[in-house]
Amino acid sequence: MTLAFTLDPDLGPGLRAAVVRLWTDVTNAGGAVGFVAPVTEDEVWKTADVQFAGVGPGEPDRLLVAHEAETGRLAGLLFFESMRFGPMDHWRLLKRVMVHPDFQGRGYGAELMAEAERVARDWGLESLRLTLRGGLGLEAFYGRCGWTEAGRVPAAIRVAPGDDRDDVTMWLDLR
Repeated sequence: MTLAFTLDPDLGPGLRAAVVRLWTDVTNAGGAVGFVAPVTEDEVWKTADVQFAGVGPGEPDRLLVAHEAETGRLAGLLFFESMRFGPMDHWRLLKRVMVHPDFQGRGYGAELMAEAERVARDWGLESLRLTLRGGLGLEAFYGRCGWTEAGRVPAAIRVAPGDDRDDVTMWLDLR
């Protein structure tokens, strides 16, 4: 199966609901996308509405979605978030990078990251940044995609009492 990418899709009610379902499924499968499992769609909607507000005509953020070409099913997504500060306009922060658990292990995450890099280069951006929750092996995945660790805040993310994880910043130089 292959992925079809869409940048800045129409964020109508159907896609919004699909994004929230994806986000909930990813979180409940152990993904680190802003919540700790278990989470409900109602809980995710509150954060999703804030994320959606920055996307759309005249807004500074962008959404990249990946659908399975054959089925049309939403397989993954990420947001390009502007820092909304002129001196940082030469790079973007990737947020909510996720691939549905049903599709993990097929290389879709690497495809999503490669498409994000291609889009960023087409815009003339010089670099991309993302943060991740330590302890899940994500540094190795992003490293294979060409990213380097740029910083780490120890024990900054409390997943549960006695389970603190590092907040890791990854950087991709596009120059």
